Amino acid sequence: MVKRALISVSDKSGIVEFAKELVALGIEIISTGGTAKALNDAGIATLEVQDVTGFPECLDGRVKTLHPKIHGGLLAMRGNPAHMAHMKELGVTMIDLVVINLYPFRETIAKPGTRLAEAIEQIDIGGPAMLRSSAKNYQDVTVLVDPRDYARVLKELAQSGGVSVSLNFELAKKVFSHTASYDALIADYLARQGPTDQTAAPVNADADRDDAEIFPDKFTVTFEKAQEMRYGENPHQKAAFFREPVPAAGSLATFSQLHGKELSYNNIGDLDGALSLLREFSEPAMIAVKHANPCGAAVADSIFEAYKKAYESDPTSIFGGILAANRTIDAATAAEINKIFIEIIAAPGYDADALAILTKKKNIRVLTLDTAAARAAEAGRASGVAAASDLFFKKVGGGLLVQTENRVVADRAALTVATKKQPTPDEIEDLLFGMAVVKHTKSNAIVLAKGCATVGVGPGQTSRIMAAKIAIEIAGGRASGAVAASDAFFPFGDCVEAMAAVGVTAIIQPGGSQNDKESIDACDRLGIAMVFTGIRHFMH
Repeated sequence: MVKRALISVSDKSGIVEFAKELVALGIEIISTGGTAKALNDAGIATLEVQDVTGFPECLDGRVKTLHPKIHGGLLAMRGNPAHMAHMKELGVTMIDLVVINLYPFRETIAKPGTRLAEAIEQIDIGGPAMLRSSAKNYQDVTVLVDPRDYARVLKELAQSGGVSVSLNFELAKKVFSHTASYDALIADYLARQGPTDQTAAPVNADADRDDAEIFPDKFTVTFEKAQEMRYGENPHQKAAFFREPVPAAGSLATFSQLHGKELSYNNIGDLDGALSLLREFSEPAMIAVKHANPCGAAVADSIFEAYKKAYESDPTSIFGGILAANRTIDAATAAEINKIFIEIIAAPGYDADALAILTKKKNIRVLTLDTAAARAAEAGRASGVAAASDLFFKKVGGGLLVQTENRVVADRAALTVATKKQPTPDEIEDLLFGMAVVKHTKSNAIVLAKGCATVGVGPGQTSRIMAAKIAIEIAGGRASGAVAASDAFFPFGDCVEAMAAVGVTAIIQPGGSQNDKESIDACDRLGIAMVFTGIRHFMH
């Protein structure tokens, strides 16, 4: 039977109505601080915690509920005679129902400019302790962290005066998930702070962190379910999309959907790839992705021209693909896009006429995303300042692979020309553009580019020559005068031979192979410029 409840919530959604129902069932309520005030203002009588403990709140409210008369009332096993005798001897009254949600730590750190001291004060201590005590003793105590569960508990209380062990166990599991997520978020936030005075502005210290700090012995992360999906990569697989509690500005998890059905598992994966590549460019850019690989990418003076160039890169593959743009979509661009079937378009905004054009098709998903914020975040990461959320995970059997983000493409100032022929300024621009695209293409990869637009993309092959042949085939006659970018070095001269045969004029690659000389000699013999970056871009 539930006779006494303790209520202390930061999220007061529905709490007054819930407490009124408890009182109507004859249940006594203990409360604290702002919750007690909200209940008292609603005419609901409560006991102050200090009336129960006989000890006043202290340290500016930091210590309220950390007391044996609270935790004894939660942890005592009702079916254990020794426990009950001891509680009677100590004058402890049982607490049968606990309703708690924690200090708003996530909401606090999500505010721009939050200082470390402010965040520290929003780390709840008593709340998690009471939640864990109650959940550990779920056979005897009902514990609630989610207002959506109030009605279920009230229904059972009204029927029997108590709550079933099965429901209590379900609620206890939710509690431990809740506290684990809360602590993981705190750990992640603190890991990104420098050893500054607590009154100082937040400092991201990742640039100075060693591997032991980036990859601690215990690696804990937390995500929140954003949506369940109809299925995963295939219809027989189940799937859901989870997002970070505080997603970075402009990241995929911050999109808003203006039109179309829900995104699928594959949509989200492809869209993330498109946005990752889009962040490489500050000029008007359009990226097309199909099956996790770029199939068209371009920068231009306008988003209309960027789309036209991206489309022309591979008109076959772009059909049914995903588009990402870093400028507002105008009516002319929307009209061009609507000439073919596109699964998704994501952009920072849409003219009214453009939106009207795009939404004529029911099967296109239209999304907005702050790509300027994403670009700014990318610039920050490229400078060496990164959060734990910039780590990349890959699940493997029995474990998890974790790595830092690939933050660089190529340093223009550090490029090395390995051949007798020097690339022209225009070729340098195309080479750097091609390297940005190939960085986001599955390995082995070759990208042909001309006029800062792709003309052929050869992705994900088991040999580099095969990737080159695919890119050449897609480019056709456009390969003449194009440049080539490779995600890794050329171990043989065969790729140079193949590209020279179709008129490629310059090649950019990391260099570093024992057989570099073979490729360099082939370029010199065939009149091709070859540039080394010193940076490899494998992506699996």
